[in-house]
Amino acid sequence: MADAKSEGSTGLPDPSGEIVDQATFSQILEMDEDEDEREFSKSIVYDFFEQARSTFDKMDKALKEKDLAQLSQLGHFLKGSSATLGLTKVKDSCEKIQHFGARKDETGTQDEPDDSKSLNKSGHSVGQARHEFEEAENLLKKFYHDNE
Repeated sequence: MADAKSEGSTGLPDPSGEIVDQATFSQILEMDEDEDEREFSKSIVYDFFEQARSTFDKMDKALKEKDLAQLSQLGHFLKGSSATLGLTKVKDSCEKIQHFGARKDETGTQDEPDDSKSLNKSGHSVGQARHEFEEAENLLKKFYHDNE
């Protein structure tokens, strides 16, 4: 088991909740029948890992094809999945991808008529989201490894 002093209320080694929102993730953990095995939550989390990697591959393809509409859809999709697990940074970056793909600014309030700017900003945000996903993935793998 990990040192309780370095953990948040969920047992994640992320006490500030900077990478994973503790309150949201604890709701997922509550569905586990066995707190030692955590089979249910682990399956949800590991399915998300596969889904996210596949979505990032599709985003890369959409960037190469300069398909802003597809980027917006993929950003929206991954934003929802990330929010469900409490991956706040990933969710926020995916929301930006959604907005840039819709030819808007990062807040979604102003139109961006220049597709090349939208593509550049989308590319940057995809890279940022991927990095944040990898941080969350490493943290969550560590969490589940500590409970095996």
